[in-house]
Parts: sequence; C-alpha cells; structure tokens
Amino acid sequence: MRPLQGIKVVTFEHAIAAPFCTRQLADLGARVIKVERPGTGDFARNYDERVSGLASHFVWTNRSKESITLDVKQPAAIEVVHALLCDADVFVQNLAPGATQRLGLDFETLSARYPRLIVCDISGYGLDGPYRDKKAYDLLIQSESGFLSITGSKGQPAKAGCSIADIAAGMYGYTNILAALIERGRTGRGKHIDVSMLESMVEWMSYPLYYSIDDQPAPALAGASHATIFPYGPFPSGDGKTVMLGLQNEREWKSFCNVVIVRPELAEDERFSSNSRRTKNRDELTQIIVDAFSKCSAEDVIERLEKASIANAHMNDMHAVWKHPQLDARNRWTRVKTAAGEMPALYPPGVSATDEPRMDAVPALGEHTVPILKELGFDDRAIEQMRKTAAI
Repeated sequence: MRPLQGIKVVTFEHAIAAPFCTRQLADLGARVIKVERPGTGDFARNYDERVSGLASHFVWTNRSKESITLDVKQPAAIEVVHALLCDADVFVQNLAPGATQRLGLDFETLSARYPRLIVCDISGYGLDGPYRDKKAYDLLIQSESGFLSITGSKGQPAKAGCSIADIAAGMYGYTNILAALIERGRTGRGKHIDVSMLESMVEWMSYPLYYSIDDQPAPALAGASHATIFPYGPFPSGDGKTVMLGLQNEREWKSFCNVVIVRPELAEDERFSSNSRRTKNRDELTQIIVDAFSKCSAEDVIERLEKASIANAHMNDMHAVWKHPQLDARNRWTRVKTAAGEMPALYPPGVSATDEPRMDAVPALGEHTVPILKELGFDDRAIEQMRKTAAI
C-alpha cells in the first residue's frame, strides 16, 4: 500500500514544472492521467532523442503515468475531461496563462462542480499581477529571480546546468498538494494552489537576498567557489583532476593547515585567522593551496582531507554519476519500461522499509486513450466518432 494509492490526478501539463510535480505523486502511488494534444503531445517529447530515440527530459519526468490524447477545443473532448474529473482528487495544469479559464477549467468553475477537487495551477509569474501573461521558461526565471546575478564569474554569468526553476516550482506544487490532501481529510473540501516559478526561485535565493539587504553589496561572483566562505570550492591537483572541499570553522582551518597542506604556521597567520580574512585574501591563499596540491594526486588530496575530517567531494561528470559507488551500494538504480525498451532510473529520494516507490513505464503518446475512454463508459461507436473528428 503506497501512500497515495487510490488518489487520482488529472493533469494538463507540458515541459518540466508540472510533469515533475505529478511524477512525484505517481512515485507515491497516485494514478496520474496525463492529457496530451493529439498528434504531438507534450512538446517535451521532442526536446531531443538521446534516450534511444526518446527525449531525456520526458523520460525523466513522466514515468508511471497514463497518456490520453484529447483536443480540448472540441466539446466531445471536454465531455471526456469532465468524466475524468468527476471522481478525481487533484487537477494540475501549467498551460499558457488564461487557457484553463477559456476552457471553463479554472478553480472557481471546477470547485462549484467538484467541491472536493484540489486544483494546482503552476505558472511562470502567478495568476495575477502585471507579469501574469508573460511567457516564462526556466532560464528566463533564473534571470528574473536574480539567480544569474550571483552565479558564474565576473563578467560571465552562468545558468544552472539543470532546470532548477522548473524543479523548484514542481516541488512546491507537490508539497502543497500533499498538504491540501491532508487538509481535505479534515474539512472535506478541495483547495486552490497557485504556484509560480518566480516565487519558488526567489525563495531559493535564500542568504544572498538577506546578505544584500538594505542596499548592501551582493555576494561577489566566485564561479564554483563559495562567495563568502573560503576555502570552499574546487582546487586542481597534481594529476590534472579537481577536488572540491569546504571549510566551515576555525578548528577545520587548523586541521587543514596541519594535515592537508602541511603548513602548520599558516594556522596562526593573521592574513587567514578568520573566515572574513581568508575570503579577503582568497587569491593569495588559493595560490598556497594550489602549490600544495600540485604535488599530490586527487585521491591523495581526498585521503588527507578525510584524515583531517574536512568535507570534500570528487568533481564528477555525468558518466561518473551513472557509476557512483554510493548509489550502487544502496541499490538506488532500477529499470523502467519505455516505448524504446527498458531504461535505468534512479529511485526517488526517501527510503522506506515498508514499501517501494512506483516505477512503472513511461507512456507512449495516447497509449491509454482507448482503455481510459472505455473505463469512463464510452463505447466503441463513440470512440470511433471521436477519432473521426480528431477529438482524440
């Protein structure tokens, strides 16, 4: 018995934010029915062909779902939508601004008809305000939220390598839906959830916002290093590899000097006697560390860091992550079915001793259209008529 077994989710979704949200629900056992446009479907299906001809984004965010194709501009298709919603628990959408209102699928209309339905709208900027109708993609929100202003190096802003604005919004949609399900258990009524990518990312801006409060200077751009704690970041070793390390306090600084770089006299050096001073003199200290590491391999450096109880990490590329020994040791990989055969998939974070997450197939476009329609009571003649009019 998975936590959300028996919960039915209907979703009008595309790209990443809403699909990532609903995949979390599916992982916990919810039945997720994905409504897609006939012929083309979720446009993320065509982002690339890297997974044996399938799109990497789509395979990642859409396992364990059912796909039904509907042209929701047609009355017959809207009839099917309402047949789906009449016993649904959650409706999720991230269509273009105003689309659900035009279809009569906004919260106000739906709640009057289905008072127990939880409606989650995920958008770029929210359902009101002057930015409501602006198009919003992940990189644009990274920029608008200030994220790009604190990443990269001087004169070279850098985006995050994955879709963090989409992921943030998807996760806030997911957690709000879980809370709304608990609340409905007490009140018996559904709820409206309005999640914006902008607000999700601004929440994640965390300390840089407060560090810059009252018009104070923002954290300096520091590439992959920490902007305000030093040494904390990547350092090259003698074998050409890079080691990531991070110091948090003065005890660790002394241990670093004694054990790692073997320069015990630096522990009392006034230039480096506090984090603020080490940050101020980071160029000078960087050269000292680079010189010390140049005589060692990356594994030698990591061995010293471990001995000194200082946090460290390999700077892995994607190929190394597929083979990460910790993930293998914890049996965190499984395989899921797709139209192109079985593919590896990481179990979602959170290990339970009592049940396993749902790890079902990634659906082909419209794979479940006919079975779902028959389940809803549509006979072969009605289904054939919908097919003739391209309603499905």
